[in-house]
Amino acid sequence: MKILKITSGAGILLSLLVSAGCTENHNADLRAELNNESGIANNVSALALQRETDSTHAYPYQEGDAIPALAYIEHNEVYNPESVIPPQCYTKTEGINNPCYACHQSYDAMEKRPNQMGDGTLQGNYEFSDVGLTNSWKNLFIDRTSLIAGIDDATIQKYIAQDNYAASLKTDVIPDYMRIENLSAAQKAFDSDGFAKDGSGWVSYNYKPFPSTFWPTNGSTGDAMIRLPESFQTLNGEYNQAIYTLNLSLVEMAVKELDTLTVATVDELALNLDINQDGKLTKSVTEMARSSHYVGDASAIPLAQMLYPEGTEFLHTVRYIGVDEDGNIYNAPRMKEVRYMKKHMFRSRESLASAYYAEAKDKHFEKLPQTRYLGEKGIDNGFGWTINGFIEDEQGELRAQHDQELAFCNGCHKTVGSTFDQTFSFARKVPGKAGWGYIDLRAIEDVPNISEEKGEYLTYMERVGGGDEFRQNGEMLAKWFDDKGMVKAEDLQRTKSVYDIITPSPERAYALNKAYLTIVTEQSYLFGRDATLTEATNVLSTIDAAQPPLKPEHRFKWDMRLDWQQEKPSAIAEAQ
Repeated sequence: MKILKITSGAGILLSLLVSAGCTENHNADLRAELNNESGIANNVSALALQRETDSTHAYPYQEGDAIPALAYIEHNEVYNPESVIPPQCYTKTEGINNPCYACHQSYDAMEKRPNQMGDGTLQGNYEFSDVGLTNSWKNLFIDRTSLIAGIDDATIQKYIAQDNYAASLKTDVIPDYMRIENLSAAQKAFDSDGFAKDGSGWVSYNYKPFPSTFWPTNGSTGDAMIRLPESFQTLNGEYNQAIYTLNLSLVEMAVKELDTLTVATVDELALNLDINQDGKLTKSVTEMARSSHYVGDASAIPLAQMLYPEGTEFLHTVRYIGVDEDGNIYNAPRMKEVRYMKKHMFRSRESLASAYYAEAKDKHFEKLPQTRYLGEKGIDNGFGWTINGFIEDEQGELRAQHDQELAFCNGCHKTVGSTFDQTFSFARKVPGKAGWGYIDLRAIEDVPNISEEKGEYLTYMERVGGGDEFRQNGEMLAKWFDDKGMVKAEDLQRTKSVYDIITPSPERAYALNKAYLTIVTEQSYLFGRDATLTEATNVLSTIDAAQPPLKPEHRFKWDMRLDWQQEKPSAIAEAQ
């Protein structure tokens, strides 16, 4: 059997930087520039020396060999049976620094949430299997400063400006259901209300990035789109954008438990629907009240508390950090990953309860996590969702993720206490009409979470003791913390938007992009996708299960929904 190896020498990085997503003319220009970059060869030599995984090993590998990630995949050998435990769970907390609360939550049974994971206890206990006690995310412990030294800023800028998503459409790598024309450029892909201009039914929305892995300062930019089934988009069999808008709003009300939302102007007379439920039909209505059922051709489908209707789809791109000529940060055209979820089966609250029980039972009997693989369709998370994803190959082109790489997705989209129907971003959407449209960090303030008083990001940094889970983002520490390690609360509260809080300097953006490029070159995703610049020091290599992660006074109740002050929590939720 042929063994996949990591090729040493300047050729692989030259090929990566030249060929990915380029036109022929662009190839020639970039190749000429790279031929003059002697530092590139030095960089790759350092990479090869660091990994020592070029052509020195013959199958079978010997104990102690540095086996490449792709070798595990080639030979169908599971590298990390506990890949559902993300790298952040190995953070050194010192008993007081708590990034854990953002994911691990338990809620009062009176709320009757469909999410019955109840994993808030993980803030006080390491409930890991014996396998999980060892940190398998080896990429956290790599100092990449020498590996990126030979890549200059102009080179990485040209690389991230290339559109590898569009290239994948031309080669039919990306399946039709994940296609949006011109997705690399928001203004070309979506109209001002967020609707995809290609008629695909995808709708982009503006949301507050989840703390803190999804902050640009910690490695990536990104976006999110939702699509409802065709019956939610039509009236009497014909596409109707007003109907689609109303159904999207009803989904938002169901998930967030809201009674009303602002909507684009609706003609109730034309639709013969009392949208605001004031007992009369009006030609111009801008507020919608929650109803028991969806509208249009989906009128037979009832709203379900905190659950999406069957057939709901999400598309999420993870991108490099773009830097424009003025130093502004934006979503780069080049995509690290394209992620997809579809709710292939609606499961009631009672049905979900049985799935959570089965998960807890397996854990009690010390069974390792199981992932159901669906071939080209991706994986089944066991809670009604299909998950699929594409990632860069060694040439920078998008490829389907391997089974083991996809299993990583279940760490966040299966059994995490803070999620809403196994998802994150939509519950954090800017409410109502203002939230439909491509993500714009400059249009979002650091609003607090429900039942909190201070801004969410301010609160997070106070509880974590840094600007990332690992407390090693030096730029965030210098910018938002004083010399005693205390958060500069007043400075944070004076910011105009979250853009000013969570975007990096151009210099850090360039370095993070280069660091991730070395992971692409290695194809070492099984070892971790977090492109840390230096070796992580606030991370445990092994867990002492007898030592609680956090002292009781440093554990927190939290709801990831936000208090936008434009909308009030539902009276239904308060009653429950």
